[in-house]
Amino acid sequence: MHAQLTQGAIEEVFRREAGRVLATLIRLLGDFDLAEEARQEAFAAAIEQWPSAGIPSTPCGWLVNVGRNKAIDQIRREVVFRSKLRDLEIATAELAASAVDGDDADDAVFGDDRLRLIFTCCHPALNIEAQIALTLREVCGLTTPAVARALLVSEETMAQRLVRAKKKIRDAGIPYETPQPALLDERIDGVLAVIYLVFSEGYALTSGAELISEELCREAIRLGRLLDLLLPDNAPIKGLLALMLLHDARRRARVSSAGDVILLEDQDRGRWDHAQIAEGLALVDQSLRFAGRVSAYAVQAAIAALHVRASEQAATDWPQIAGLYEVLLRLQPTPVIELNHAVAVSMVDGPARALDLVDSLAARGEFNDYHLLFAVRANLLQRLRRREEARAAYRCAIAAAKLEPERRLLVRRLAELG
Repeated sequence: MHAQLTQGAIEEVFRREAGRVLATLIRLLGDFDLAEEARQEAFAAAIEQWPSAGIPSTPCGWLVNVGRNKAIDQIRREVVFRSKLRDLEIATAELAASAVDGDDADDAVFGDDRLRLIFTCCHPALNIEAQIALTLREVCGLTTPAVARALLVSEETMAQRLVRAKKKIRDAGIPYETPQPALLDERIDGVLAVIYLVFSEGYALTSGAELISEELCREAIRLGRLLDLLLPDNAPIKGLLALMLLHDARRRARVSSAGDVILLEDQDRGRWDHAQIAEGLALVDQSLRFAGRVSAYAVQAAIAALHVRASEQAATDWPQIAGLYEVLLRLQPTPVIELNHAVAVSMVDGPARALDLVDSLAARGEFNDYHLLFAVRANLLQRLRRREEARAAYRCAIAAAKLEPERRLLVRRLAELG
């Protein structure tokens, strides 16, 4: 029984610390692939030793030390890397005094290895697609298939993109650091896009048995707070942080005790985190007060604010939400925004007008494997009493859905049609 309990505790440590361990090892070793191998070696050693020895008081520091030592042993065995070993030993000597206290490293903004790693992955030498993919893979620990699904590309394409990005970082000698304030602006767009995708993945996982990853949501919010400390007068940062806080505030009400999805209109608003909502609403106001162009994150946060301000679904200000989506489409004309705009239009002008917008989007062929496109279309057809077409659309949505709670919701909707 002790071994089983310890195994569960070990797995929890791995889930919690994997990203932090990898980020620190990349800083120490200067190589993504070597750091990934070192982390795997450290986790293997933990599985072997911790059941009998117990989990260390600072598991992150233990894993970093073991991974670092495993990497040093590997480099020593490879003569071609001897010059690299000298540099590595200098770096590991600097770590020696602090590795045991590795769990405290997050307290220092500029000392946060994951934030450093995000800025490394979001270097302007990489294109934005590579920046986002590499950060989701390396910082957040998503698998290559999960990153591919999140970015709507094939797994093979994503694997090649990741290999090329790592090679470019290595060959160009891109430094592993948080850039000086004067250089932050040229990197911030990619960093914000990455953090938002991390949150989006946690808010609704791309596949699996559970809807939400609380760890990914919290990590994205933590990184957003760090950026807000780094750049306190940045409107997009405040807008993104507000957006994440307002969405995350509804987390407890989004899933039933059985793990099923609870849609916004059916949620118990008393279970929302109202302190977090208040913080998010204050940030929305701040993000909209800045002079200059309005950020897309601030507009999305303003939409989320209208949802959480409504005391009940019927009190939602749909005309204003539809208008904000029109603004957002000018700032960020993406298929996902178009689909959300169509949903808002359906609440203002009715399902027929919204169905025209959805069918126009579908005709472009950009979203043919996106389950929410079929789900929205099915709902609109159902509201128009076109039952047979609605059934067909629900079946397409069920076939495309990768996330089990969403698939169950769609199955229930189809069953309601008889």
